[in-house]
Amino acid sequence: MASKIFINIAVKNLEASKIFFSKLGFTFNPQFTDDKSACMIVGENIFTMLVQEERFKDFTKKELCNAQKYTEVLLSIDLESREKVDELVKKAIEAGGKQYMEPQDYGWMYGHSFADLDGHQWDLFYMNESEIPQ
Repeated sequence: MASKIFINIAVKNLEASKIFFSKLGFTFNPQFTDDKSACMIVGENIFTMLVQEERFKDFTKKELCNAQKYTEVLLSIDLESREKVDELVKKAIEAGGKQYMEPQDYGWMYGHSFADLDGHQWDLFYMNESEIPQ
């Protein structure tokens, strides 16, 4: 099994994206951050690489997806409470992101989402595994 995961997403303006995600409470690992990419710490062994579009093109033969228009990937993060889910979505909107979907409440799982500055969809959820229907 993998020991770490690095999710790479293309961003138009690296500095603006770093400021946006910093306002949400994320920090960056300076060891893997330079003027073309930034390593955002999502969890103990989970990282999102924010990669300037021109640099991102060095890693693929395909055209980059316009995440404002097309869904490229759903980035889902499990948080410790419903309140934390709503708090992070609120911070994202205040920092310039957009609410993506209305909140969804399944009883045992609650979710809400936002789109970042480049349109990437971040789905935040809280799951109470002891209440999962059998």
